[in-house]
Amino acid sequence: MKGLRFFQSIQAKVIIIYVLLILIAMQLIGVYFVRTLESYFKNDFIESHNIQAELLTQWVEKYLNEETKLGDTKKTYAEMNDVVNKLFANSSAEIQVIDANGFVLTTSMASHQAIIGQKNTQTEVNRALQGIKDNQRMFTDFDGVRKMIITKPVGSGVKVNGAIYIIASMEELYSTMNRINQFLITGTMIALGLTAGLGVVLSATITSPIKAITRQATAVAEGRFNEKVAVFGKDEIGQLGQTFNFMMERLRDALSLNEEEKEKLASILSNMNDGLIATDDDGRVIVVNRRAKQILELTEDDIVGRTLPEVLGITRETMKELQSGDDPMMMLQFYHEGEEEHLSVRVTFTTVYSKEKGSASTIAMLQDVTDQEKLEEARREFVANVSHELRTPLTTIKSYLEALEDGALEEPQLAGKFVNVTRNETERMIRLVTDLLQLSRLDSKQAIIGREITDVAEMLEEVADRFAFQLEQRDIAIEVKVDPEVAEIMLDRDRIDQVLDNLVSNAIKYTPDGGHITLMARRLDMKQLEVSVQDTGIGIPKKDLSRIFERFYRVDKARSRNMGGTGLGLSIAREIVRAHGGTIGLESEFGQGTKVTFTLPYTMEEAAG
Repeated sequence: MKGLRFFQSIQAKVIIIYVLLILIAMQLIGVYFVRTLESYFKNDFIESHNIQAELLTQWVEKYLNEETKLGDTKKTYAEMNDVVNKLFANSSAEIQVIDANGFVLTTSMASHQAIIGQKNTQTEVNRALQGIKDNQRMFTDFDGVRKMIITKPVGSGVKVNGAIYIIASMEELYSTMNRINQFLITGTMIALGLTAGLGVVLSATITSPIKAITRQATAVAEGRFNEKVAVFGKDEIGQLGQTFNFMMERLRDALSLNEEEKEKLASILSNMNDGLIATDDDGRVIVVNRRAKQILELTEDDIVGRTLPEVLGITRETMKELQSGDDPMMMLQFYHEGEEEHLSVRVTFTTVYSKEKGSASTIAMLQDVTDQEKLEEARREFVANVSHELRTPLTTIKSYLEALEDGALEEPQLAGKFVNVTRNETERMIRLVTDLLQLSRLDSKQAIIGREITDVAEMLEEVADRFAFQLEQRDIAIEVKVDPEVAEIMLDRDRIDQVLDNLVSNAIKYTPDGGHITLMARRLDMKQLEVSVQDTGIGIPKKDLSRIFERFYRVDKARSRNMGGTGLGLSIAREIVRAHGGTIGLESEFGQGTKVTFTLPYTMEEAAG
């Protein structure tokens, strides 16, 4: 497998290309060279033997010409044979002199002397004896030797006196060509070996940077951006390496920025006060934030993968109508287990369209408006209560003034009674407006808290003394308990007196004759003062405990109003305690009494400063 991967690599392909180019070039050069050299050797071989034959025809013509023959013909032929043998003894070719009838007169081969006097029937000889000059033929002999036959006619004019017959072996020529071919093959193999080695070296200079880039690309894909591609030159590979390093830095910066934006988005989604649910193009939930899970009281596994209508508990038709309408918003009510009140949630749908896919996803924003609904309801109730509280005394005042105007003023006893009622109702309205103004200042942080060093025991004793007459009339006992650890504290004495007066006044109102009220003070963890007012009165029903500090809220509305209460005392007390940085709470059981406790932080350091 490793070898197969090597042949699939660029390095192997480069080496193969180099080798094939050299091989093809050597083959083309070799074929051209061999063919040219072979043609040259053959032409030279033929030309040399043709010249040889031409010379022989001229030399033997005097021996074959009948007019120039001497008296002794045998002597003449013997002389000619002797000359031919001497001149061409070292030649590899066999030369025969043939007379006009085709009989061999002489031969240069000593071993072929027996053919002298025999007739040569070769086609080329016959053609030469007919006066044809160019007669040559290449053939392969029975022993596998390639040979060349050349014949030339002997004679001048149209009369042919004989012929020169040359048969020459071409083996030496082809042996030379074979040696040359071997040299070419050996040279080609050496060139291929050198080319392969050079190809390995050269291809390594190309493939090594590519391999480095490939390794770095793999590292980048795995999230490792620390390494860089080494750049050794300014060629195309070097430019590619520089470009890759630049791309990697940009990619690292982009991923880092994307990761930061992702973390920011995740942080925003996680800490949003509103819930968010996002779906994919198929309408399945893919993102849900923490607030949405709290509102729905579902886990992420219960939400992700489901459709939005299933999660919100609405129908698909309702959701489609909202998305296609001008106001894609609806109110939903969620009832959680263990809670008495429902959760009011405003759901707003936003459709996100994809230009590429053409499909759309949906984002649902879940806004908990329970507190807003409660605030709106409290505002309406507050306005109604204020209107009612003001309308009742104003109606009474108007009625008595009209009675006085109609003649009651003439009756002194009746007029005095009417004027007294009118004055009481007017004072009641003044108290109401005063309480409202005080609450407004506390709400807007405009109330100034003037702290002074105060003895807690003395303060509680003074409160008890202020209500001594009322307590004596109702036969209600009051007890002040202050732990020895309680030290002086920095507070606004007038406003805390107002809180205590309000709490003791309420205790007296709702405690039957012969009851008992306890004022207690103790120190908590050396940092806070705890003050409580406990009575043995009628108590408060459990259903009213959560709303007891609301403005104008009364448990027994008729009795409270008849006693001159405005319904703002506990609200004012809570705001004063909060302005001091403390807390206030109430414990009560219906029919067994009530205990109101508030805490104040010690600020002795400020007093010392």
